[in-house]
Amino acid sequence: MYTKTRFLNRITLACLILIIAVSCIIASQSDSKTALTADVEAALARISADSLRGHLSFIASDLLEGRDTPSPGLDIAAEYIAAQFRRAGLEPAGDEGFFQTANWGVSERDAKGFDLKFKAAQETISIDKDRVSVSIDKALNLSGTPLFKIATEDAAALDGLKPEQVEGKAVVTEMSDLRRASSAGRRAGNQFLSKINSFKPALILSIDRSGATGSGPGPVRLIDPENRSARGPRANFPLVTVHDSRAAKMYDAMKAGPSDATVSLRLDAPAEKPIKLRNVLGVLRGSDPSLKDTYILVTAHYDHIGKRPGGEGDQIFNGANDDGSGTVSVIELATALATLKERPKRSIVFMTVFGEEKGLLGSRYYGRHPVFPIEKTVANINLEQVGRTDSTEGPQVANATFTGFDYSDVPLIFKAAGEMTGVTVYKHERNSDAFFGRSDNQALADQGVPAHTLCVAYDYPDYHGAGDHWDKIDYSNLERVNRMIALGLVMIANNTEEPKWNEEHPRAARYVKAWKEQRGK
Repeated sequence: MYTKTRFLNRITLACLILIIAVSCIIASQSDSKTALTADVEAALARISADSLRGHLSFIASDLLEGRDTPSPGLDIAAEYIAAQFRRAGLEPAGDEGFFQTANWGVSERDAKGFDLKFKAAQETISIDKDRVSVSIDKALNLSGTPLFKIATEDAAALDGLKPEQVEGKAVVTEMSDLRRASSAGRRAGNQFLSKINSFKPALILSIDRSGATGSGPGPVRLIDPENRSARGPRANFPLVTVHDSRAAKMYDAMKAGPSDATVSLRLDAPAEKPIKLRNVLGVLRGSDPSLKDTYILVTAHYDHIGKRPGGEGDQIFNGANDDGSGTVSVIELATALATLKERPKRSIVFMTVFGEEKGLLGSRYYGRHPVFPIEKTVANINLEQVGRTDSTEGPQVANATFTGFDYSDVPLIFKAAGEMTGVTVYKHERNSDAFFGRSDNQALADQGVPAHTLCVAYDYPDYHGAGDHWDKIDYSNLERVNRMIALGLVMIANNTEEPKWNEEHPRAARYVKAWKEQRGK
């Protein structure tokens, strides 16, 4: 009798749990359906493939030359984005209208002081500044310095090398420009250079046959006055890459090891000059008397990697998908949601940031100088590579994924939005956690804001290549994904409950801690 009663009690309890679970699901679905009002449907319908195509054909055009940080093309992009925010009727949110300005510096070398000469036998070869790529961030003056030849593929010679053979000499070798190499090629090249550099050569010269021009006497380095050690790409080795067939011919004629050939090099020290870098941001002010002072950030980086001189063919890296697609999505979302007759309860901030490709610079700058209080910022949805569906893993039509999928309940909100707009929002088992810290959501997550990056294709042909053009974007899919994002934003903005970190997930622990510290808990 006792056993039967206990069994019946367990059955009853199980049924109650099932009823509660089903009720929660129904309530969640009901809340989601409530979000899709006629007003919201009309706003979503304004999101247009043609509009996205029009914006991106300009943002990723050759005119902007790859939107390097810094560059005139980046400045033009910033002005264009600000103009679209102004057209949409957003409220300016920067210190200079729609711009949040970072007053940084740039370190640049005057090319007029550059002089490079090789002397072999009775021949002297003068190398033009346009045929070199210099990775040295100090003044250098060498005259008649002996050359020592060692091939990158000669592992035995490298292993047998002694410091006294190389110290004070100019090592000459042959490798492709590391900026154009694959990840594996860069790793191998850097390992080789590290070994050579440990022997304290005066200079490392690399012959590059793959291109006829270089980036010049550079390097151009950004200087953050708040953290002068974090100055962008560093010159780790005293390296000059030479893109000249005459130098290649001289190299071929040399025997391995010490040589009678010499090099003379004059480089002036780089000089600093001020530069302005800008995040672009506008706000769609919320309608609720109390919730309007809480904020959702929608972000994307509008920079890319610029131009890579040398070689044949297209040398402009347009960055249509990375991250022109995210940039124009921010514009399109702002334009659509600004048409809502009934504004969302919370305020939505639309922001594009500079310098992601140089180390998440713009988002980290915002993190240090938030325009809106961090403790009042309830979520950050960062958009990265949302335009192309030709993933190396197969077509990604009507699919989207979040980094850190299980870290908070933000992705589940968009999963519900996706179910109503025909987009499958899912967890990418391999990349979800691995890519969490590799985009601009990280700066906000570090301060406790539930922040994730939404992506359609993690990897695709032309990633960081010159072929990432605007005509390769799947605009009909981008339209659909944008409608899903817009609905998800409205769902968060109109919910009195804030998104929350998953306190049970060990990898979210640091963000939970930061969230509690921000709120004094």
